[in-house]
Amino acid sequence: YQRYLAALLEGRRVVCASIVEGLIKDGITMRSLYADLFHVSMYEIGTLWEQNRISVATEHLCTAITESLLGIVYPQVFSATRVGRSAVISCVANEYHQLGGKMVADIMEMHGWDTTFFGANTPLPGLLEAVQARRPDVVGLSFSVYYNLGALLDTVETLSNCVPGLPIWVCGQGFSVASHAFVQSLENVRYIPSLEVLEKELEAMSSP
Repeated sequence: YQRYLAALLEGRRVVCASIVEGLIKDGITMRSLYADLFHVSMYEIGTLWEQNRISVATEHLCTAITESLLGIVYPQVFSATRVGRSAVISCVANEYHQLGGKMVADIMEMHGWDTTFFGANTPLPGLLEAVQARRPDVVGLSFSVYYNLGALLDTVETLSNCVPGLPIWVCGQGFSVASHAFVQSLENVRYIPSLEVLEKELEAMSSP
């Protein structure tokens, strides 16, 4: 991990790709690759950025490299047997950090779900239209930066009012600053603190 993180911070994409390819060759599980390498490293990168220990440019570079590495594992991601479940995953409006949401969508695909992923800064009207058209089993909302909490709450309220009973999962690094206690009081809304918890939820919903 430390060798990978150092290469990531230095912008050495070829080294990062070599490490990932070696782990896959050695039989690492996709869950472990996402949870213990991609997820942990990007949370650490985010913390370094919040503490002004790395520049915005470095944070963007690390994100771009990580997104490019996801392509290496896509053959495994999309090879799972379908389970007849669907999800819409999206960043809220004004949220430009889309990597976390993309990783959630990938994990769901690994479990046989059919996911529609909307990237950064998805306008609420467009998201609502897509949800009403697709009628997914779950909507997942990614929230990475604290000042987007208002957009998250607006999105949850609008979806809940317009599509009653729709399960909404919220996740992201923004909850390292914002309390997730409010989620407990909202009907049909669940806070997903980790990829491990996400997988448990998916397994429970995919069971006959």
